[in-house]
Amino acid sequence: MAKVELKKPIVAEISENVKDAQSVVLVDYRGLTVEQDTQLRRQLREAGITYKVYKNTMMNFAFKGTDFESLAPHLEGPSAIAISKDDATAPARVLAKFAKTTPALELKGGVVEGVYYDAKGILGISSIPSKEELLSKLLGSIQSPIANFARVMNQLAEKGGAGACEAPAEAKAEEAPAEEAKAEEAPAEEVKAEEAPAEEAKAEEVPAEEVKAEEAKEEAPAEEAKAEE
Repeated sequence: MAKVELKKPIVAEISENVKDAQSVVLVDYRGLTVEQDTQLRRQLREAGITYKVYKNTMMNFAFKGTDFESLAPHLEGPSAIAISKDDATAPARVLAKFAKTTPALELKGGVVEGVYYDAKGILGISSIPSKEELLSKLLGSIQSPIANFARVMNQLAEKGGAGACEAPAEAKAEEAPAEEAKAEEAPAEEVKAEEAPAEEAKAEEVPAEEVKAEEAKEEAPAEEAKAEE
């Protein structure tokens, strides 16, 4: 009973650590030197990952009835557990990177967002970028079209400004023929002005004809008088 009572706090600790965890990865740490183990723990800590060495029996009790029960077959030999509650890919990424330079560290398997992966699967998960990298790429992809749009608008604005400067010159060029046309029409107006006195002269000649008619009328009685004589 005493041993069971001693185990309860450890099982409770493991259960609390894996509760709401995004990712849990098991590794075999045999063969690591003290220096290597220290470096590994530091890298995991800097990434916000909890790293603990527990007895397999303790982890087996804690995993029962949870998504991590699928890790039970890997609970053989020395086992350490890496837990992340924020970044689902962080444990696999840090452990796989460290294992490349330190082959003594062996990946066993893990559960990422409720899905079980063997050692090969964990290596695949390790290639997925972190949340920060994904957000950075997303922002970059969003900003790129905006930057291109702004550049195009600036180019159009520059071209529009140049066109605006050239427009008055073109307008003047178009207005020049109109001015010439007006200049050509001017003599016609002058001709009409010169013809006007001639028309007036004709108008003045009409009374002269009437005078002759009147004179003819006056001479008629004189002719009649001569005829009577």
